[in-house]
Amino acid sequence: MNITSGVQSKPIKAVVYGPEGIGKSTFASRFPAPLFIDTEGSTSRLDVARTDIPSSLAMLTEILTELRSDHHGFKTLVLDTADWTERICIKAVCDKAQKTGIEEFGYGKGYTYVYEEMGRILNLLNYIWESGMNIVITAHAAIRKFEQPDEMGAYDRWELKLINSPKCNVCAMLKEWADMVLFANYKTYSVAVDKEGKKRKAQGGGERVMYTTHNPCWDAKNRFDLPPELPFDFGQIAHLFGAAPVPAPAPHPAIHSAPQTRASAPAPVQQAPVPVQQAPAPAAPQLNIPDTLPQALKDLMVSNGVDESDIRLVVSQRGYFPYDTPLTNYPPDFIEGVLIAAWGQMLPLIKENQKEPFTDGVPF
Repeated sequence: MNITSGVQSKPIKAVVYGPEGIGKSTFASRFPAPLFIDTEGSTSRLDVARTDIPSSLAMLTEILTELRSDHHGFKTLVLDTADWTERICIKAVCDKAQKTGIEEFGYGKGYTYVYEEMGRILNLLNYIWESGMNIVITAHAAIRKFEQPDEMGAYDRWELKLINSPKCNVCAMLKEWADMVLFANYKTYSVAVDKEGKKRKAQGGGERVMYTTHNPCWDAKNRFDLPPELPFDFGQIAHLFGAAPVPAPAPHPAIHSAPQTRASAPAPVQQAPVPVQQAPAPAAPQLNIPDTLPQALKDLMVSNGVDESDIRLVVSQRGYFPYDTPLTNYPPDFIEGVLIAAWGQMLPLIKENQKEPFTDGVPF
């Protein structure tokens, strides 16, 4: 048994949520050396590093798996946003079971499958976190009716815009996973408009703040003794990451010309080095990917260097369709439910075939 004690210095797992347009992505871009996985395509106006937009759960899983072993020089991974990631999981679950919607499963089974897929994503994020990378997940907020068992009546409160049911609560799972849950919103005040103070209206809405502790009106938490309310500015939490001010560049030394007392000998002429001609890098093989295929499948093929013939070979080996059947003739439910949803199982078979040359779909 290995017993340790004392404070451990580890990366931070943070969730930042709030209404649309509050500036969650901009706030996340201030974290140390961030890399964005932009699931909703909302960072086009930000000068940030980002991966390709994951068009499927398989593609998102591939990105996270690669970052587990190689951070590519980044210190923070930003998953933007959780609710759009949940949509990707819903589509993957429906495609795999060939369902048109999550409610078609019946008895809440579909939501259970989505809950499990979101859990797998958090497990992958945990591996990345353990390898030394900060994790930030942004999410939209939604107002829900809330009723406590020991209180009379119900009231509205802000919550994460995620599946929130007793048996498969993605919202609760994400809050438990995080070290810090920050709720960002516009500061509003209730002002009386009559002498008796019975009629009131809301004012403000221009000041942005973030809440760091739980309140009956919102979810929030932190493990760093932060004040309950702070301006919505990364500078308020920069100390948690050991951020230090960037030192000013050193001034260039002044050049003083001393008076010349005698003529100096001319400097010897340097022979210019002869440039070395380098052989051009071999061109990458051109992939045959039909334009009419779903974008999710095309993204997976491009990112893994998979040609149409590679897929046709595996499909024929598994006995689904003859090798000569073009991908464009595959049924849509087969493409969505097998090629895309089960890409993680097909890719190792494709890579194994790529090691051996073949002719007319038959390996040597």
